[in-house]
Amino acid sequence: MWKNIISKIWNKFPKYLRYRAVRATQRKFTVSAGAVVLNEKGEVLLLDHLLRPTANGWGIPGGFINPSEQLDDAVRREVFEETGLELENLQLVWVRTIYRHIEAIFVATGKGEAKVKSLEIKEVKWFPLDNLPKEMTELQEEIVRKALSKKTN
Repeated sequence: MWKNIISKIWNKFPKYLRYRAVRATQRKFTVSAGAVVLNEKGEVLLLDHLLRPTANGWGIPGGFINPSEQLDDAVRREVFEETGLELENLQLVWVRTIYRHIEAIFVATGKGEAKVKSLEIKEVKWFPLDNLPKEMTELQEEIVRKALSKKTN
């Protein structure tokens, strides 16, 4: 319940303030790793994040890397910390720069049962590609579709 209250308050702030608040907690130059995680049915794992800078929290799992951490290790750690899933068939599909931030996007298969394992996450759910949440931002949907289009067997 308190997660919903915090989320509602957070979403009342203008988008630029949410971005500034998230970036203020990080170094001047940040790097993150995220993953489009699939299950055996081809469904995509999405998380409803509590403090995502955008208005709606649905998106792929991931987060900031630690100093000296490799990208693949970071995405495995983040997905495990947020959902309890292990990643198999991990594949880097692209890296992009957004202002002073670098984001690495992977595609992987999830192994185990996905559960909410972090205070940062309100909900964890598998979605068919043709039925992604209506509240999901266009950017997050684009990340999912672009990552899957670049995936090799």
